[in-house]
Amino acid sequence: MHYKSSKSTLKSNENPTLAHERSIRILHVVAGMNRGGIETWLMDFLRQTDRDRFQMDFLVHTTQPCAYDEEIRALNSQIIPCLHPSRPWTYTANFKRILREYGPYDIVHSHVYLFSGYVLRLAQQAGIPVRIAHTHTDTSSIEARAGLYRRVYHTLAKWLINRHATVGLGMSRKAVADLFGAVCETDPRWQAIYYGIDMASFRDVIDPVAMRAEFGIPADAFVIGHVGRFVKVKNHTFILDIAAEVAKREPKMRLLLVGDGPLRPEIQHKAAEIGLADRIIFAGVRSDVPRVMQGAMDVFLFPSLYEGLGNVRLEAQAAGLPCVVSNTVPNEGDVVKPLVQRLCLSQPASAWAEVILAMNKGELGITPTQALAVIAQSPFNIQNSVQSLEKIYLNNYSQSLSSWRKEEANCVES
Repeated sequence: MHYKSSKSTLKSNENPTLAHERSIRILHVVAGMNRGGIETWLMDFLRQTDRDRFQMDFLVHTTQPCAYDEEIRALNSQIIPCLHPSRPWTYTANFKRILREYGPYDIVHSHVYLFSGYVLRLAQQAGIPVRIAHTHTDTSSIEARAGLYRRVYHTLAKWLINRHATVGLGMSRKAVADLFGAVCETDPRWQAIYYGIDMASFRDVIDPVAMRAEFGIPADAFVIGHVGRFVKVKNHTFILDIAAEVAKREPKMRLLLVGDGPLRPEIQHKAAEIGLADRIIFAGVRSDVPRVMQGAMDVFLFPSLYEGLGNVRLEAQAAGLPCVVSNTVPNEGDVVKPLVQRLCLSQPASAWAEVILAMNKGELGITPTQALAVIAQSPFNIQNSVQSLEKIYLNNYSQSLSSWRKEEANCVES
């Protein structure tokens, strides 16, 4: 397949940003559409965007059913497995077959971090005109301590991205700088685009007593909440240390952990070892995180080792929760300033516990309704986020059409 065969036919006097005889077709490349920050944002975008104007499919690296698959299909998008990313020749054949069978696509939008370089190389070979590398994390602190093999892979991947991406996006300025380097300050290809959250989810009236009863939490308990996968970066071990310190000072403390992941058994074992098993609720994956935040949590704890932005803490602020976060998390997400307290990970768990207790008992100076209004007026409102990404799609698609027309004109003249 070549790009010329995938072109919409436009009259010479039409504006390509406004006139399309068919929708712009976008292929998102993700590991799988389970509940996570990237995937939830993509789902919000799919729900909110004009699906007559933008047709999106999802290429995934798994055949296992994922949480959002059914809804994606219900919204007339496709889930397309492309297996074996660790076997380049097999993956190449699978990827190109998918482009032939499911295409033509105008845009390939890759969300698989360093592997995006290889994905976009294949997309360029197939003639896809707009190729987007999107980074959702900032691993600079980890990469600085990586071994030789990882550093070589990182360098090669960044070279491939720089060579084959027509656009580079990051969920924060730090994430952009991490993947695309210092040139992001001067190269217009690289830019930050913020996640957005759906405000409607935070406007429901929640009964906190009933919400807590679902988890067996007493109505008068002091509940520390966290939402995230059980993986190293989320720092669950430190969360337990902090909870243990809070429990020494507040007998009614409960820790509510929402999410799942490979380290969950290890964290459950540690909870039992330190005598907190009866005070910790492992809630698993939930589809109603805004409701849980509003009805069951008093303080949100987010001591991640690193983040691209940390979308879930935006949700916590939208819910009006005081948030205690690590200073390794980009401060662009500190939208409702009175609700956010940042601490160094080098500080002991006891210091974190003192801040948590102080924020719970102190006057925050802002109501949940006011906090939601601040988020609604920020770039992190899903409607603003949708408009930003739609503009990127339209502008780059328009530029690719203009370039193609010039090439066609030159061919005719010659």
